Amino acid sequence: MAVHAELTAIIIDCAAPKALAEFYQNLTGWEVTYSDDDSVYLGDGPIQLAFQRVAGYRGPGWPDAAKHAHLDFKVTDPEAATRDLLALGATKPDFQPGEGRWTVLADPEGHLFCIAAA
Repeated sequence: MAVHAELTAIIIDCAAPKALAEFYQNLTGWEVTYSDDDSVYLGDGPIQLAFQRVAGYRGPGWPDAAKHAHLDFKVTDPEAATRDLLALGATKPDFQPGEGRWTVLADPEGHLFCIAAA
C-alpha cells in the first residue's frame, strides 16, 4: 500500500535557527517565508528548507557511521562556491570521499552538505 504524500519541507534541527537560515539563504538565494523565535522557513516553491531550535543541539561528526542526513547542491563553479561558503562560516572536513566529484562541507552548526558541478 502506498500513501503518496507530497514532501513540503525539510526541517533541520539546530541551536540558532535565524543564523543558520541566513547561511542557507546565502547558499540558495531563497527568501525567508516564515520566522519566529524558534523556527525559520526558506523558499516559496514546492519544497521549503526550514530550521528549528532544539535545546542542547549538537551537530553530527564526520566521518561518522551515525551521521545525519545531508543535502546536495549543484553549483556552476564548485571552487568559487567553496571559497564563498567557507567565508560565510562553512568548514571543509579533511575526509572528502567521491574522488573529486563533489565537495563535502559542514554548515556553521556542523550539518553536512555537498556541492557538485551543475
